[in-house]
Amino acid sequence: MQEKIIILDYGSQTTQLIGRRLRELNVYCEIVPYNKFPQDDPEVKGVILSGSPFSVYDERAFRTDLAPIRGKYPILGICYGAQFIAYTCGGKVEPAGSREYGRANLTTMERGNKLLQGLSENSQVWMSHGDTITALPRGFRVIASTAEVEVAAYQAEEEPIWGVQFHPEVFHTTEGTRLLQNFVAGICGCSQNWTPDSFIETTVDELRRELGSDKVVLGLSGGVDSSVAAVLLNKAIGKNLTCIFVDHGLLRKNEFQEVMRDYESLGLNVIGVDASEKFFAELAGVTDPEKKRKIIGKGFIDVFEAEARKLADVKWLAQGTIYPDRIESLSITGMVIKSHHNVGGLPEKMNLKICEPLKWLFKDEVRRVGRALHMPENLISRHPFPGPGLAVRILGDITREKVQILQEADHIFIQGLRDWKLYDQVWQAGVILLPVQSVGVMGDERTYERAVALRAVTSTDAMTADWARLPYDFLAKVSNDIINKVKGVNRVTYDISSKPPSTIEWE
Repeated sequence: MQEKIIILDYGSQTTQLIGRRLRELNVYCEIVPYNKFPQDDPEVKGVILSGSPFSVYDERAFRTDLAPIRGKYPILGICYGAQFIAYTCGGKVEPAGSREYGRANLTTMERGNKLLQGLSENSQVWMSHGDTITALPRGFRVIASTAEVEVAAYQAEEEPIWGVQFHPEVFHTTEGTRLLQNFVAGICGCSQNWTPDSFIETTVDELRRELGSDKVVLGLSGGVDSSVAAVLLNKAIGKNLTCIFVDHGLLRKNEFQEVMRDYESLGLNVIGVDASEKFFAELAGVTDPEKKRKIIGKGFIDVFEAEARKLADVKWLAQGTIYPDRIESLSITGMVIKSHHNVGGLPEKMNLKICEPLKWLFKDEVRRVGRALHMPENLISRHPFPGPGLAVRILGDITREKVQILQEADHIFIQGLRDWKLYDQVWQAGVILLPVQSVGVMGDERTYERAVALRAVTSTDAMTADWARLPYDFLAKVSNDIINKVKGVNRVTYDISSKPPSTIEWE
């Protein structure tokens, strides 16, 4: 049995962080919408209520009927979650005099309380709320305060219910992980035995039971997610898995050949398809970013379907979908946040069932599983790369000449990061080919050539990202090499935008 903690999502930007912190504690958890609690699941050990952008008294506030949960599982409310519990149990939540945001310190704590055990005096926490609990319900008591917030944490007297006004999941709450461990291990009794090896063993067994002797087809992208999914499936069903790797002509320099060699060394049954002519023809003259994405997405489906139909008796389509894909694709308000590059439409079109062996994993967990599967490090540690490839790094129309220029410049940048031991310090990096030309001087001649932008960011999950502070000497070397070695480029810039408000890719 896979014990789990359920996190009820009320729309907070940090809900995923709660999940990540629990996974780092080797505790399995699932994030579900606030109104989708899995009733009668024997594997549930406890429940966490997340924060929210709303006030508990707001008409739009998300509300959960806690009656089926109270008394059955330990409950921890975080920020809005704490206010919601207090409010619905008869307490008072009112607007704070001013928005309480930033660092604070716990000035008083109930020593020996199970939730706060081991926290040091004046422990630093992070506040982010516009409301405050002004009166607790009958049968609840304060267990921690700050200089500004009397009810920084509370506990119910007769039930296993706790609430904290601060955010233990964020980095600035210095002992937040300890508090969460106190809840999931000390209070809920989780054994903290969820590891990459246990995930592999459980997933391979489940795949064998679910798929049996059925044939499965999987679209490989060269990225870590689809690669790890392929190796897991290969371990489970062997020759019944066929992988298709489509080259749309917009991959990095030599990527198609190098990745095919990696896949073959892993013993995967891979069909490689060079469809670059088709994609270049269909992209000719197209400049709108969304149109480019749609053309590439449809083209990939067309090529993939044509190859898959050559296979006999395929019943499943496997995908490298990971947990953030599923959470981001549809918010709890029903608004699409981000579309993803999986082969949408194919399952219905080809009458296939979907198999997603990584659907509960975060990106860093996928990498940990890949290493446990003894996959090559160059596949595991690869930076994320957009599904449409270099098409979204060429601003304007796509031509073979532009792709070749960008491939050469990108190769110099990425290889430079590796040579300078900077590659693993960066979440994602690449070069953007700009739709501008600038004046330059090479030798004694005036030039009028293209400009490129280097992009490198640091992140943990791509939901937020900051520009990487790469050494000036490195940037100077890369700039000089690109200008000297890539015909057609005479200017290099560096993008110092963060996400938000910018995105990682330019299109």
